[in-house]
Amino acid sequence: MKYWDVEFGDEARKDHRALDIHARVQVNKAIRKVSQNPLPQKEGGYGKPLGHKSGKNLTGLCKIKLLKLGIRVVYRIVRTEETMKIVVIAARADDEVYSIAARRMELE
Repeated sequence: MKYWDVEFGDEARKDHRALDIHARVQVNKAIRKVSQNPLPQKEGGYGKPLGHKSGKNLTGLCKIKLLKLGIRVVYRIVRTEETMKIVVIAARADDEVYSIAARRMELE
């Protein structure tokens, strides 16, 4: 099975390092699974498109939900390179993760 490349933005790499080891293992497993087909669900992939969340336009981003940990991984698909770019890894916390994602996308 072919996996898409996974890249972490600088801030997402910091998010990843800040997780405790148990959470990091679970996040890595989820990212690995989704990287098999990170396309949106409507295109047959595992991705859950975001669209507009909390008043932020997150169109083009998808999320991975780790319900038991209360963590969301937000990523962007680069179709031409078959790359899954991780934007943010954070606790859901009243949709704060989506505000962080919107800020980081503005900086790209």
